[in-house]
Amino acid sequence: MSSSPLASVLFVCVHNAGRSQMAAGFLSHLAGGRIEVRSAGSLPGDQVNPSAVEAMREVGVDISDQKPKVLTTEAVQASDYVITMGCGDACPVFPGKHYLDWALEDPAGKGVEAVRPIRDEIRTRIEALIAEIDTKQDRK
Repeated sequence: MSSSPLASVLFVCVHNAGRSQMAAGFLSHLAGGRIEVRSAGSLPGDQVNPSAVEAMREVGVDISDQKPKVLTTEAVQASDYVITMGCGDACPVFPGKHYLDWALEDPAGKGVEAVRPIRDEIRTRIEALIAEIDTKQDRK
């Protein structure tokens, strides 16, 4: 297997503090470095949502060292997949990119009990995304 990643994925939500951070954490954890992972926000927050950090810690994924990052045109251009989570029209669109919009509840202001179902839905979607990327790679 080559050392280059199979694909590059960018997760985007408004604050880059909850959904996109959990998705990036799961993809990094489950893909084991086979897929390049980025996340960003159209209006990044000051910190990652503490309830998201705790919910991810419960399933063995540490995102406590992550910081919200601003969405840049360069990050979109460098990604094969751009997955938005409630950022509306703030995400630039480029030809040749695979865009997905995941309608997920925003965990902002919610306790860990309310974040767990969002986390679990994100994990399910990440597992399907990895399978899709692996299938496309197998066809090459």
